[in-house]
Amino acid sequence: MRAILNGLGFEKQSKYVRDYFYITNMRASIYMSIVVIVLEVWMIIRMTVTIFRDNLQSNMMHYLEKYYINYFILTFTGMIMLLFAVRFMRGKKDNRYLCTVVKWVFTLVCIYFGIKISLNDYSKGEQILTFLTMELFSLCLLTWKPYIAFVLASVSYVYFYYRMNEMVAVNTGEVGATVATQINFFIMWISTMMVCIANYNNTRVQALKDENLEKVNTHLSKISVEDELTGIHNMVYFRNEAEKVLTYVTTDRENAIFLFFDIENFKSYNEKYGFHEGNELLIKAAHMIEDSFKGSLVSRFSDDHFVVLTRIDGAKNIIGQLSGEIKRLQREVHLELKCGAYKPVGDEADVSLACDRARFACNSIKKHYDRTLRIYDKSLEDKFQLKHYIVNNIDNAIANGYIKVYYQPVVSTQNGCICGLEALARWEDPNYGLLSPGAFIEILEEYRQIYKLDKYIIEAVCKDYRDASDNKKPFAPVSLNFSRLDFELCDIVGYLCETVEKYGVPKNYIDIEITESALTDQQDFLPSAIKSLRSFGYKVWLDDFGSGYSSLNVLKDYQFDVLKIDMKFLSGFKDDEKTRPILENIVSLTKQLHMLSLTEGVETAEQFAFLETIGCDRAQGYLFSKPVPIEKLRERIAAGELKISPEYVNL
Repeated sequence: MRAILNGLGFEKQSKYVRDYFYITNMRASIYMSIVVIVLEVWMIIRMTVTIFRDNLQSNMMHYLEKYYINYFILTFTGMIMLLFAVRFMRGKKDNRYLCTVVKWVFTLVCIYFGIKISLNDYSKGEQILTFLTMELFSLCLLTWKPYIAFVLASVSYVYFYYRMNEMVAVNTGEVGATVATQINFFIMWISTMMVCIANYNNTRVQALKDENLEKVNTHLSKISVEDELTGIHNMVYFRNEAEKVLTYVTTDRENAIFLFFDIENFKSYNEKYGFHEGNELLIKAAHMIEDSFKGSLVSRFSDDHFVVLTRIDGAKNIIGQLSGEIKRLQREVHLELKCGAYKPVGDEADVSLACDRARFACNSIKKHYDRTLRIYDKSLEDKFQLKHYIVNNIDNAIANGYIKVYYQPVVSTQNGCICGLEALARWEDPNYGLLSPGAFIEILEEYRQIYKLDKYIIEAVCKDYRDASDNKKPFAPVSLNFSRLDFELCDIVGYLCETVEKYGVPKNYIDIEITESALTDQQDFLPSAIKSLRSFGYKVWLDDFGSGYSSLNVLKDYQFDVLKIDMKFLSGFKDDEKTRPILENIVSLTKQLHMLSLTEGVETAEQFAFLETIGCDRAQGYLFSKPVPIEKLRERIAAGELKISPEYVNL
């Protein structure tokens, strides 16, 4: 019943929806008034020409009363309506009440004009098209609440029929409308109402959809620059603003310094007192740091880590005071505030590098309870040698097979079976041992070498598929992570197609993951590359949605098959009451956009059950498996620890 009442306009609309209807009507009023003005000017000219051509000047008063006055009134009201509508669309803040009054007057004049002219036409045996045209213009081109449209249509139709029914029908010579005319008239009224209702509800649905998108976009825009837990700025904001500060001519670079803070033993505090108390501690610490460095850039780096760009003068004293304040927050678990500092040299403006070096300095004094501050110096430089090693040895690692493909399962929330795999790179180095992606992915991207790794992973996955197919082993569709640089540095799409064809891999066994952050760079080649991938039959995933760069413009501008929700949304799942409705709305949004939803970072059965409840299609995380070599994965499947969808058991 409520849905019916809402569909008929009996609902309390939000300001956004009311504004949406108002804007829609103002836009429609422009089209409508222009058409009306043009038609009436044409009618005035046409009638004037006819009068002078046929020497009808003696009947000028008759034409003036019957037609000219009506034409001029309608033209004048059309001009007034056009003026108000154009001013509004150009951003002029006219009185909305006055605009509404003008719209009503314009509508009523149009309806009156239709009745007046059509009665004249009917008396001469002509069609009543002017009445029908004005009804459609007034009630269908403009959007009215159905109950208002019902009143306007009913009153105008009844009045017109009453006047028409008093007249002598030219075709019959009798007073009153014929049965056929009555039936047609009723059908026209029904048709008008159906169009009005459909028009209103289509506009209403679009308004509600846009309102929902704007709410989500507003929220995501907020969390893109603000840390959701603590309320201070996040690293996206920090990096952007720090780069600006370092490049300002007025910045005293000699006194600029980056600070990296770490609350030592926070993990133990979290384990003892729970996530809620841990979050409360982080919030207090964040605002302590922010208040202590007023006028400086302060951000939450991650977890219990914070970064600051400030002046050297007085920083040491502030750090000492902060350390004492943090200690006063401890209970049975001893807390220490550690700080690493890095002073940019010369014209250095690499914020990420500066933060990394400050972090290295901070990490170097962990477990040293007699030290609170460590400034980055030459002795810490050696830790950066790994970067150079990775860049200089990536080719050698690929040639010697040090790079391995590990697979992490993706499971269906419907049956808990493996429905896909994500291919992840691991570097088993003879000197450094097993290197995780975090140790080399960012470095390879920084030095524009990432495409070498990704091309290697493509071929390795295709080889694994061919081996599985030839030996009747289980193998599910695999998603490959592509860097933005892959599309810039090589023809990654062409290489993928060649390799897939070389090993005879079906297109539905290869999916492509592209991170949301890559799309925010607005590179011209990315849209065409994504379109090309989908045209070749590959599914394209939007990876890390909501990781801090979120913008619904990405969803608007690109077409994706799967939306992969970042694992950060599940952090603090039990205690953060915002997590559940946000996830539920994102999943709902994917369904409206005809995409599959996948949530990563699932670590508990409770999280998995929740995802199933809200209709999330797929899940991935340590609850099911860490990334493992293909042999280990098959062993776990054979042992019954993991189940794979029947269609992928034997290829």
